[in-house]
Order: sequence, then C-alpha cells, then structure tokens
Amino acid sequence: MKGNAGTGEDGPWGTRSVMLTGVGGHGTILAANLLARVLMGHGYDVKTSEVHGMAQRGGSVISMVRFGESVASPLIPRGEAEAVLATELLEALRTLDYLRAGGRMIVSGARVDPLTVLQGASVYPQGAAELLLRLSPDNVVVDAPGIAAEAGDARAANTVLLGILSVTLPVGCEEWVATMEEVVPPRALEANRNAFLAGREIASG
Repeated sequence: MKGNAGTGEDGPWGTRSVMLTGVGGHGTILAANLLARVLMGHGYDVKTSEVHGMAQRGGSVISMVRFGESVASPLIPRGEAEAVLATELLEALRTLDYLRAGGRMIVSGARVDPLTVLQGASVYPQGAAELLLRLSPDNVVVDAPGIAAEAGDARAANTVLLGILSVTLPVGCEEWVATMEEVVPPRALEANRNAFLAGREIASG
C-alpha cells in the first residue's frame, strides 16, 4: 500500500469518498475514471458507482469514487463524502447532503438550466455560488470553462476541478499526468493536462 488514506472503520487507512456530479456532456464520468485509475495505480482498493439521468437532455450524472486499503461498498452514504466535485451549480446544491462535516465542495460556476426550468415549470435558484461559499470557507467556485479555455479547450473544465482536488490526495503530480496519458484521448491530452495543472496552481495559490 502506498500513501496514507487516514483512519476509519474500513481498515487502518480508512475509506475515503469523493463524489463527482454534473450534467450529461460535462465529462463527469471521464473525471471519475481518471480519479479511480490514478488511485488504483497508487495502490489503493477503489470502488466506483455511477448514476445516469437523462444525459441526452442535460440530465444529472453522478459518479462515486471510494478508496482505501479495503473498500466494502462503492456507494457513498449521505454525509460521508470528503469532497464533491460539481461541473454545474445546481448539481452542486443537489448533492450537499452527501458532504461530510468539514468536507469541501469544488464547483464550476457554470449554469445549465434543466428541462423543468426551460419549460417554465421551475425557477433556477439565484445566488447558488454565493450560498456555496457561505457554507464553508474551504468551498471553491471557479470559472472552470474559462480556465479550461485558456488551457486549450473549455470542455476540459472537469479536469480543472480534478486539479484543485488533487492537492488534497496522496498522489504525486507525475502520477496524475501519466495516468491522464492512459485515459484521455490523444487529441484532448494537451488541453486536459494544461487544465489540470491550472487547477493545481489555483489550489496551491
């Protein structure tokens, strides 16, 4: 076993949990796969779970990643995620109850109106970013698409969020980049690498 995942009931290193959420087409599943792959490469037992909404209509997509010395279940109980990565503001609000006390939200400030809002059946909540920042000083809301665009491709916004998360995990930057080369399509590799490094810089700054 490499690294140290903390302490907990599931083993000497405990079980740590990260939830990734967004809407269809925002790369939530790719980000979860990259996270799981780099953790497995570092020697952790990793289990993942995915929940797909109506992705073709911008529906919710949730991925759960749990890791440690020995992980019993891929499902994150409510109130036990140490971090939630969200590529859209409303999706961040929907998963707040999964965050543990002292946990952290890492959120893209992007807004995607769900079908109910587009149809006029509901109203998009105002002040979502401000609310998330008020809830905890550790929460982060960034213009992930804008940062990713500067890195080469706005679609790499998910990787910006991973970069911010990565500094809190016991995996070196070189391992992340090497795993990215295995997971990300070659045509998108440079932009995603740059977006990831931009996220790390934000977290370190």
